[in-house]
Amino acid sequence: MSLHAEQLEILAFLKEYSPYNQLPDSALEEAVQQLDVAYYKAGSQILSLSDRISDWYIIRSGSVEVYRRNGNLYNRLTSGGHFGEFSLLHNRPVRFPTVALEDTLVYLLPEALFNQFFDEYDAFSDRVEVEDATRLRNSVAQREDANELMTAPIESLISQAPLILTANTNCHQTAVEMTNANASAALIADDDGQIIGIVTDKDLRDRLITPALPYHTPVSEIMSPDIQQVDHQQFVFEAMLLMLRYNVHHLPVTKKEKTIGIVCLPDMIRHESQNSLFIVSSIFKANNLDELTALKPAVRACFVRMVQQDANSRMIGGAMALLGRSFKQRLLELAEQRLGPAPIKYCFLALGSMAREEQLIVTDQDNALVLSDEYNASQHGEYFAQLADFVCDGLDACGYVYCKGGIMASNSEWRQPLHVWKQYFSRWIDEPSPQSLLDASIFFDLEGVHGETQWARDLNRLIKYKAQNNPRFIACMARNALQRTPPLGFFKDFVMETDGRHTNSINMKSRGTAPLADLIRVHALATGIKARNSFERLNDIMETDVLPRGRGADLRDALELISMVRIRHQALEIESQNEPDNNIEPENLSDFERKNLRDAFQILSNAQKYLKFKYQPGRVN
Repeated sequence: MSLHAEQLEILAFLKEYSPYNQLPDSALEEAVQQLDVAYYKAGSQILSLSDRISDWYIIRSGSVEVYRRNGNLYNRLTSGGHFGEFSLLHNRPVRFPTVALEDTLVYLLPEALFNQFFDEYDAFSDRVEVEDATRLRNSVAQREDANELMTAPIESLISQAPLILTANTNCHQTAVEMTNANASAALIADDDGQIIGIVTDKDLRDRLITPALPYHTPVSEIMSPDIQQVDHQQFVFEAMLLMLRYNVHHLPVTKKEKTIGIVCLPDMIRHESQNSLFIVSSIFKANNLDELTALKPAVRACFVRMVQQDANSRMIGGAMALLGRSFKQRLLELAEQRLGPAPIKYCFLALGSMAREEQLIVTDQDNALVLSDEYNASQHGEYFAQLADFVCDGLDACGYVYCKGGIMASNSEWRQPLHVWKQYFSRWIDEPSPQSLLDASIFFDLEGVHGETQWARDLNRLIKYKAQNNPRFIACMARNALQRTPPLGFFKDFVMETDGRHTNSINMKSRGTAPLADLIRVHALATGIKARNSFERLNDIMETDVLPRGRGADLRDALELISMVRIRHQALEIESQNEPDNNIEPENLSDFERKNLRDAFQILSNAQKYLKFKYQPGRVN
């Protein structure tokens, strides 16, 4: 093909810069013939948040500034730079607004031709994907950078120093101090300056004025002594989940064990979708099972909205687990209203992904019941059987389907007194076998969600103490963690299902997130780590010497990417009014996503090989 003088000049320009110089001459000549030109004056907006674009932007002259969605500067580009590729590769609206810093001339490459080049020329696609980091880490980092909830520390919401009063301050003076400080809460300290409680506007109304106590009553008599606190470096979404979980509206913020401020619920609402807040409220206001089941569409809508707002997997898994826990708690309250108060104390357990705060929209129910050692089968058995059936049947009706393996409180084997549960765990750990642990491994992620939740903490302490000192148990758990392998063939091609309705697909749970959670759990048990969430476990694991340098960060990125592919697939199915599942078809992914997914599965494969080397699971039988 022949090019005129102006096109030849553009061709020479492109050959000077990466990634355009990774394309063959024939492709560059085709690009030059299809390029359009646009001019932007200094200070003008080139791309706005949520725009849909159909071109790739190449800067010929001038400079631009690229911003995160929260308004912080992300990058500055000059001649030869490019932008817009993230939106094109993911078919997503613009997440990085762009402004002309000075008078700027850009070339516009049509989307269809950009995608063609990306698919056909590996050298070009590799350079587009990464210039300073690996493909996988760059993809994960871009998601985190674009997410204000993920990157905003709770400290950023503090507007004033905390109001701190002594325990002997009377309630009238407390109200005066709160009014003068325009504060809705005050912290209460003892004579040594240690924070021992918190008092809020609501406490003054409910505990002083309503019962008509004297105004000179010491504030220590109406304060709340059990304080939930958040570290200044924790993220806004973590504080929001803590508020919802413990039903509190104020959180003291600490830095190096010193309280530096208090954040309240309205602060959270500015940073998080109100959907999850309203759903939790609606769950606890439901008067019967019909009202709970009517919330299923709202839960799905909340899930989709979080995906659309670029929440990461940690946030989505935590929010979905919180909703699931709330359904359980309300069902137990309704059960007690129907059956009468429980004759003895009990603790209802969440197991598996809910306990790890990694629950998604496609999930079954895994739960169990711990009963007081006062339990007498003839006196109490029928009550707790009915309570368990009510809750498990209700969860199924609310979208948390029955566990196929029968790991539910409705199964009498998993409805036992505390001393029996301690015997279960002691036997599993002291006398391990691969088969017994294969059946029981889900119990090693547990959390108390209702009742005597300290019993769940007792069981977790027992597990931590016994597991860390039993190499045979760790070896058995490692062997089971190797049962599910990533879907990679000899030449690193995807190996897909070959039968059933999911032929030519990959189950992202059983071949991705589940084996990752399994191997992370093994390292956590071996090192005595208390955290249950896989990301938190990895952070703690990386502070030990159990993993080679850099492997922990690789595993974290692989878990995030595989989880998000699974999450986005479920959200798209819901939006298409299909029933969501865990099976994705690689042919429906972009080349960019397939490459990243292949990298993530390879990291999982390498981690499993290291697990086999580290704990020698082949020695057990």
